[in-house]
Amino acid sequence: MIEAELKARLSNPAAVRAALAARATPTRAIYQDIYYDTTGEDLDHTGRELRLRTVDSGDVRIHLLTFKEPAVHEESGSKPEHESTVGTPQAVDHLLRALGYHPLIELTKNCENYRLSHAGRDFLATVVEVPEVEGTFLEVETMTEVPDVDKALADTRDLLDQLGVTANELTTELYTDAVRAAHGPR
Repeated sequence: MIEAELKARLSNPAAVRAALAARATPTRAIYQDIYYDTTGEDLDHTGRELRLRTVDSGDVRIHLLTFKEPAVHEESGSKPEHESTVGTPQAVDHLLRALGYHPLIELTKNCENYRLSHAGRDFLATVVEVPEVEGTFLEVETMTEVPDVDKALADTRDLLDQLGVTANELTTELYTDAVRAAHGPR
């Protein structure tokens, strides 16, 4: 499956939150992400990602192992994504390190998740704040197959228009790059 996603750096987060709240009830969660790579950063240099994530929504805590392949749509950065729940993240961390992967970047995302439907698709719209990164972001994604990526992204763009997000707010900047820059050279 492809995660067809568009991201925006919001100029008016309060207005977008209000537009989202008119469509769905938010679920707040804290994402603790650890991105792994080899010493030579082989995954990062080829557009792939290996991430261990803990999602804490207060009463529920889950752990996910995610592998993302290189982007299939350069403008949006949409990537094939493979994800599975993890019962013991410490064991997975040990396994990854034993296989030669080490933590490359660790970051926290404070999220408000809105699940909604638009144009016959299920969407996840997430308002995101990362402590090391200035601003508030909106990620809007839907899962699709490769032949349908352009249509899925058009539907995503239409939803963003309805939420009041303008084209000049769209961004492909990565949180990992921004956090890496905030922490300085290693």
